Amino acid sequence: MLPKSADVFGDHVAVYRGELFAHCYRMLGTVAEAEDALQEALTRAWQGRQTYREPISFRAWLYRIATNTCLNAIEARKRERTEPGPCPDELLMGVASADAGPEARYELHESVSLAFLTVLQALPPRQRAVLLLRDVLAFRGAEVARLLGTSVKAVNSSLQRARTTLRGSYARAGLANPPDLLERYIRAWEAADVAGLVALLREDAVLTMPPQPSVVGARSIGQFLAESIFSIAPMRLIATRANGGPAYAAYLGERLFAVLVIESDGRQIAQIRAFADPLLLSRFNPRIPLGS
Repeated sequence: MLPKSADVFGDHVAVYRGELFAHCYRMLGTVAEAEDALQEALTRAWQGRQTYREPISFRAWLYRIATNTCLNAIEARKRERTEPGPCPDELLMGVASADAGPEARYELHESVSLAFLTVLQALPPRQRAVLLLRDVLAFRGAEVARLLGTSVKAVNSSLQRARTTLRGSYARAGLANPPDLLERYIRAWEAADVAGLVALLREDAVLTMPPQPSVVGARSIGQFLAESIFSIAPMRLIATRANGGPAYAAYLGERLFAVLVIESDGRQIAQIRAFADPLLLSRFNPRIPLGS
């Protein structure tokens, strides 16, 4: 039996709030949708607290409510697929406290990377839920079947299909972004040094700017930046963090213009993800150092 007091119930939930947010973020792909889903899930948990008498842990019960809330949100969407947006690291603090266990196939920080989230959003929703519950959070097959109201056979089938999709479309991150590579990237960007920036990119590098079309190839990226970005005004990059890795807030004067998330192969930059949505930018606001 769960506590009747809202304050005491809130204390019980607070232990899991961070990891539940991360789960909703993985399921839905954007911070705004994850926050809405988490709030709805916690409201449902409070309203349905008297029904918690099943032989599952309180944590598992919360995950069942959160997962089903996300599945309902996906079904209600007017679009088939969401382009994942970056999440400030401070909103993912609960990821580190989640007890994934040795059976998890994906390290918890990797599981909130934009590369991983992009592939997740291509999975059918229930496959996505099964993969996250089994391979990220390491719930057992029987537990997942109970949480989703289905059979172990159906869970195993969905899991195999999801794993097959990931094997074919997700390249796991290897080396971290080297600090010297990032420093050269900052210098080239702030100097509008197109040649210097192109030299840091892989030949098959990709620049994404949702909802605009992607730009593919180092030379094409350089040409696009020269004509569409560097021609606007001098720009400063201020270091921040998103999705467990380095990111940069790009400022035009004192106005935050975009958030840039960089991915490399350890030697060259493989992808630049640029985001300029005003709602998203409002979550990233690192201060420009005095005297800069």
